[in-house]
Amino acid sequence: MINPFERWSSRVASATGRPLAFILAVTVILVWALTGPIFLWSDTWQLVINTGTTIVTFLMVFLIQNAQNRDASAIQAKLDELIRAVQGARNEFIGIEHLTAMELGEILAALEESTGDEKRKAAAIARLIRRR
Repeated sequence: MINPFERWSSRVASATGRPLAFILAVTVILVWALTGPIFLWSDTWQLVINTGTTIVTFLMVFLIQNAQNRDASAIQAKLDELIRAVQGARNEFIGIEHLTAMELGEILAALEESTGDEKRKAAAIARLIRRR
């Protein structure tokens, strides 16, 4: 069941990110708006769009989350491989995505502290900007 869902969600997420999907959504809204006078702006007419958009939004949350989870896992695997492959890199960083937010904050603070004082950081940033 997982593989068919992942294939399907990947296709849907990809398709909904294209201009044609946006044009389709705008078309649906325009058709709905233009039919307002026909249905005398009734509660049922309003309920149709409210229900439709709620259902689509609800389902898209899960599809988008699935796509983001896969992307994040792929990026993490690539970063872990780079850490493993680069001589001098600290292998202890592999898997830190499983730590708590507080533990990650402590690691980030320690890394920032180890980079030196603010003047040195500003000079390094200025060099990077000049390279562009």
